[in-house]
Amino acid sequence: MHLSDHLVLVRGGGQLGTGVAVRLQRAGFTVLVTELAQPRCLRRGAALAEAVYAGRATVEDVQARLSNDPLAAMAYAVVHDLPVVVDTDNDVITRLQPRLIVDARRPLPPQQPFLPQKSLIVGLGAGFTAGANCHAVVETARGPHLGRVYWEGGVEVEPEPQEPGVTVVIAPVAGVFAARTEIGAQVAARAALGVVVGELVLAPHAGRVIGLLHDGLAVEAGEPVAELDTDGDATRVAFISDQARAVAGGVLEAILTGLPQWQPFEDPDKGRP
Repeated sequence: MHLSDHLVLVRGGGQLGTGVAVRLQRAGFTVLVTELAQPRCLRRGAALAEAVYAGRATVEDVQARLSNDPLAAMAYAVVHDLPVVVDTDNDVITRLQPRLIVDARRPLPPQQPFLPQKSLIVGLGAGFTAGANCHAVVETARGPHLGRVYWEGGVEVEPEPQEPGVTVVIAPVAGVFAARTEIGAQVAARAALGVVVGELVLAPHAGRVIGLLHDGLAVEAGEPVAELDTDGDATRVAFISDQARAVAGGVLEAILTGLPQWQPFEDPDKGRP
């Protein structure tokens, strides 16, 4: 059996999910990404989720295309495009029944994740516990364990170290965000990055805009809405990050290790009258 015979469903097309999806497609798997109707990722230049807004998105050498139907989306995979499907009803898993699922949603929804009985599930980062809501957990926090695969237990919830050379800019008040710049722009200190209910979101220093929330999304006070590269590095705009590549390597390890010996979750209702 070829790797392309295995469908991998990646839940979440943000920075980490994109790194995973691209790595798995390059390795030969058939990949489909599901997303929200309004993705909230900041690194839109390096996120396949941007296809939800634009219809298409290209990250490095991989092109994603939005589809309104998961079954029709599989035709895109035949021509080596990566399909993205908005999954507002959480029914794509039921319809496609993928054997492999990578849950890259950030943050993880508070409700217990749906556990299909016939899928090998890899969870990314805090919120996942191997044997409970996934089979394996991949560490996502920067540090010596980044990309490590856990087959028992989960990842401790710890503050994630700030990415070196990157400043996160937050919303000053709650309201609807409107951008006043674009991803990839080089801006001066105190330049307007956006506005929320008349309050300007200002760049704390000069740098390159590598992350920017999409227009028209509601935000809370203190919520990240932009990211600046303090060195003006343009490679962070459209390339997969070192963090995402390390996580993707862990996912590939988990799939290749777990697939030959994978066992379904036990049905908690099995044997009940």
